[in-house]
Order: sequence, then structure tokens, then C-alpha cells
Amino acid sequence: MAAALRCALCSCLLLRVSGMMPKPQNARIISVNLHSTLRWDAPKFHTGNISYTVQSKSINFLGETYENVSTNLRLTECDVSSLSPYGDYILQVRAESENNHSDWVTVRFKPMDDTIIGPPDVKVESESGSLHVDFIGPFAEHQHDRWALKQHYGSWKNRILYWKKGSNTEVNHIETEHNSYIISQLEPWTTYCIQVQAVIPEWNKTGELSGELCEQTTHNGVTPMWIIVTILIGSMLVVVITVLVGFFSFLYLYRLTRYVFCPSYIFPQHLKEFLSKPPSGSQFFSPLPQEEHLFYDKLTVISEESKIQSNDSGDETSKTAEHLQDSEPEDSDSRKGPSEKA
Repeated sequence: MAAALRCALCSCLLLRVSGMMPKPQNARIISVNLHSTLRWDAPKFHTGNISYTVQSKSINFLGETYENVSTNLRLTECDVSSLSPYGDYILQVRAESENNHSDWVTVRFKPMDDTIIGPPDVKVESESGSLHVDFIGPFAEHQHDRWALKQHYGSWKNRILYWKKGSNTEVNHIETEHNSYIISQLEPWTTYCIQVQAVIPEWNKTGELSGELCEQTTHNGVTPMWIIVTILIGSMLVVVITVLVGFFSFLYLYRLTRYVFCPSYIFPQHLKEFLSKPPSGSQFFSPLPQEEHLFYDKLTVISEESKIQSNDSGDETSKTAEHLQDSEPEDSDSRKGPSEKA
């Protein structure tokens, strides 16, 4: 340990004397779903401002020179996802400070081989005693683009692993080229756990496993009787309550309308009795009562002008009065009927 430390110190002194910068350390590629990043560690035993330059070169074409991927980097990483996924590259990085720079550190990079295939998105549903498994992805993303990794690789399969939860039974696996699968012939009312991963035989690659999802099966798709009875009773109660509420609401509105537009009225009892009797002809066509005899006295009006003449005709007036008095008994006797004269 002490010898290694002495060697490091000696190399650092030699670099300072020669004016050269130390190289970046631990250069590596981190790539998931073709999203790739070149990372490295900063040089040791160096102070001051440091920047980095990253270059790339394709091995597929002989004589091709290095091209700058990024310059004047302040971070110790560089996104290299813009490189073609089907290429084979050599990446190199060096440290720079003022007029000094370090030696290049190189890394070989094959995106299709080096990238890690991430897990797909999985959805599990229990139906009719089986488990319906749906999965999608994984996807490659770069800037605003998003595409399925399945498009880049020739052969692509999805491997489904399932087992009983809480048991030591072996794990079963199924491979399919489709994005969904129905796992049948499972034990009823049993919880199974499922994971899915991508398998690419042509590239000898296996993707990462998805998260563990657990779901319980039913009894051959037959719903238990107690659930059916509960649902039926609940439905009947809802119907009965709805009918009762509707009936009492209608009755209330009917009474309210009748009270407003047709108020109650008691017909007089004496009119009921009168109208209940049959009509009689004698009541409508009875003869009129006979006229009663009217008795009256004769009234004489004498004016002032006739007073003068009254003295002259006094004798005549007295004679006329006597004559009227004598005639009244005769008139009264003539108006009496035969029975009264008798």
C-alpha cells in the first residue's frame, strides 16, 4: 500500500515537472434502452479549471478520423445517444486546462450490444379463472423521439414467469411474441405472482425483469353464490326504495294540486234534502190566491179658488154627500156573496 502511494506521488511530480495533465480515470459507457452516456472520473492530483473533449470514430469504415462529439465540457459525462445504434465506435476523452491537455482515454462502444434492455410495463387482470397479462415496451427515448426497441432487434419475445405466492414451488415460464397472454389451468382462489422480461435470441440478450405483480384467480369464472345473492338483494332494495319514494312523491303532489285547484266544499244539508225529493206538479202549477176585497174611502181635493164657489154651491155639495152616503150600503151589499146575504 505504501509502495503504491509512493508511485502515485512520483508520477504526479513527474507530470508537474513535465507540464502534462493527468488523464481522466475510469471511463465507461452507461446505456439503457439505447440511451447512452459516456462517463469518467476527474484526474487526480490536479487543481484548477478543467474542461473535457469527447470524440468518436467508427470502426466499420477504415481510415475514418475522429470527430468531435462535444467540447469544453465542465461535467464528467457526455450524452452519445445521437450515434447510430447499429454502429461500432471508439470513443475517446481527454482533460484540458489552459494550454495543457492530457492523453486520450479510449472506450469501445457498440450500442446494440452494450445497451441494457429495460423491463416492460405489465398489467395483470383476473377473469374467468385465468390471468390476463398485457405488456408494452420497453421504449427508446432520445430528446423528443420515442420508439419501441422491438423495431431495432430482429427476433423479440416476451418471457412470462409466474408462481404461487408464498410457496416454494418452481417458477413456470412462457414465451410469446405477442403483447398479451392468457395463463389458464390455474388453481381456483389462489394468488399468483408474475414478472415479464424481454428475450432476444438473435443478439443473445435478456432484458431486465419487471416488477412483481400478484393477482388472485377465481373459481373457473363462476362467481360465488353469496356474491350473486348479495347483489340481487341490494338491487331489489334499491328498486323498492325507488318505487316507494316515487309513489309518496306522486301522492303528495296529487294532494297538493287537488287542494290548490279543487278545494273541498260541504253542500248544505237542507239543499241536499230538497234536491233529493222528486218534483211535484202541484208545487209548480198551484192556482193563484184569490184577490182580497179592497176597501177605501173617497178623497176629495178642494182648491182655494173653489172655496168662493163653495158657499154658492153648498147646497149642492150637501146634497151630493147625502147621496153618496145613501149609495154605499147598496154597493157593499152587492159585493157580498150569496152566502153572506143569506
